[in-house]
Amino acid sequence: MPNSRRAVENARFPVWAAGFVALACVAILTLSGWREWETRQVEVRNAEVDMANLAQSLTQHAEDTFELADTILAGMVDRMEVGGTSPAAVEKIQRFLQSRKYNRERIRGIFVYDETGRWLGTTEDVDFARLNNSDRDYFQRHRTSADRGTLIGRPVKSRSGGQWIITASRRFNHPDGSFAGVVLTSVDVAYFTQFYRRFDIGPNGSVSLLNADGTMLARTPDENGAYIGRDMSGSPLFRTMDQRPDAGAYYFKSPLDGLERLSFYRKSGRYPILVLASKAQSDVLAPWRHQAITRFGIVTGLTLSMALIGFFLVRYLAKGQRMAATLVAKEADFRLIAEQCSDVVMRVGLDERILYASPSCARILGWDPARLLGTSALDGVNPADRPRVEQVVAALKAGEAEEARIIYRVHHRDKKELWVETALRVTRSSDTHEIDGVVAISRDMTEQKDLQDKLAALATSDGLTGIANRRHFDERLAEEWARAKRDGSPVSLLLVDVDHFKKFNDQYGHQAGDACLRALARILAAQVRRPADLAARYGGEEFALLLPNTDAEGCELLGENVRRAVRDLGMLHALNLPSKIVTVSLGGATNLPSQGALDCPSLVAAADRALYAAKDGGRDRLVMSGQVVAWPGARSA
Repeated sequence: MPNSRRAVENARFPVWAAGFVALACVAILTLSGWREWETRQVEVRNAEVDMANLAQSLTQHAEDTFELADTILAGMVDRMEVGGTSPAAVEKIQRFLQSRKYNRERIRGIFVYDETGRWLGTTEDVDFARLNNSDRDYFQRHRTSADRGTLIGRPVKSRSGGQWIITASRRFNHPDGSFAGVVLTSVDVAYFTQFYRRFDIGPNGSVSLLNADGTMLARTPDENGAYIGRDMSGSPLFRTMDQRPDAGAYYFKSPLDGLERLSFYRKSGRYPILVLASKAQSDVLAPWRHQAITRFGIVTGLTLSMALIGFFLVRYLAKGQRMAATLVAKEADFRLIAEQCSDVVMRVGLDERILYASPSCARILGWDPARLLGTSALDGVNPADRPRVEQVVAALKAGEAEEARIIYRVHHRDKKELWVETALRVTRSSDTHEIDGVVAISRDMTEQKDLQDKLAALATSDGLTGIANRRHFDERLAEEWARAKRDGSPVSLLLVDVDHFKKFNDQYGHQAGDACLRALARILAAQVRRPADLAARYGGEEFALLLPNTDAEGCELLGENVRRAVRDLGMLHALNLPSKIVTVSLGGATNLPSQGALDCPSLVAAADRALYAAKDGGRDRLVMSGQVVAWPGARSA
């Protein structure tokens, strides 16, 4: 029953996977669209903030300009009302105005008109004898109204310069309070339009300065002054101005150019003016639209790619399930083989921790496999062998080799040491094919190693005496000769021969002869105190002592010690006259290979000649060889 239920679930899994992929694609597209809409709203809000800041700055600029004009007007009104309009006073006023040329960038000019509109004085360099401004709207309003405040009039074309100007004017009176005339200052419309061009408001942006009654005072852009003086009081903004706050965002379709605009207006708190800063919505949203198309295109492409991948994933999901089942079966087979194998099988990770250990660990190493999991695979390796093992493992992890084989020592749980031979092979991840660990198969090699050591000892030692044999002596002599030649150190050799040994054998038998040779070998072995020194049976009753890094004096001293030790042994030898005890003859030789000695056989030949000289000289003595090849400080026999 459980197997049937699992089979049904596996059959439905591709459908669930397809549904998940479809849901994920829809969710990604929905979230992307929602994010783009939020980004659009952020762009709009940022544009509103920019326009609000710009409108505030431009309102302050306009207020400062009209405040300057208002200050000038107030001063001129006082001067006119105090001085009057008599010819002398008018002449004085004109001289005053001509002597004070105001900054024409901001205040274009100052004008004084009498009660009939005739020009009394101006800062302009014009002949104004016949000029009259009684027809101007601002003049007529001041003449009919007793209001002494500043009047910001409609834009007009200047009669002195011909350019569009914005007028700010005040009435001044006779002493009896009757109308005496008008004082006027003018500001070029171009001053505002040029100032507004300094701000980047997009290719279709605009800034407008309007009077409170809806009259357009200045606008940028404005080709040839087409918008100056236009009445905008019928626009939705001015129709609903009473219901609006003094500042706020305003979306509208411009009646001037027909563009949908995002704007911010601000009314002045001191003067009857209003600033409207606007951007075309197409300009505001153009960067967002371009980026949104790009981003949404990328997201759509990625979503389609994901859907395509999901399609192939679902298509091959069943095949993947079958492959997974096959891998599980293979793993079960591997575990069965590993658990039945007599060798230790371990799975080791890249951190050298044991991931799996076969049951044979308990038999071979004395440890329960479960207790080895998670521990370091190198913990039990003998410290002397560990560097070699670490080097091999490092080479495998680095990919320098796929497999390796090494023999080393490990500790058994019962404190005894084992020799094991381990075959190592790297394992790779099924996904990335990168090395993810090592499989180690180890077998107990202790008995084979002991047998190999015994065979090696038999190959290098003499069976009768236990010291080195002739073959081992020859190998060591060649090695020490090469080392001495490299280091420039001397090499000495003693050849030792039992005196009248054949007679000893004939007199006492071969067993006694063997005992005599073993006794001599023990004496020689006792004299070997340095690791590099070597005692060897050279052949028959002849022995050799190889003494690296030993000069002639040291060689002679050691030879005398051997000779005396044999005499002190006191072994009976009736046919060895006159001492009637076992004695030995010794021949010694010392060479310095770096001083030009031919080769190591020359050292043996020299010691051999010295040995024959000792025998010919009466035996039971040491003779040192003379110079085979000259070397400093040598002594002759």
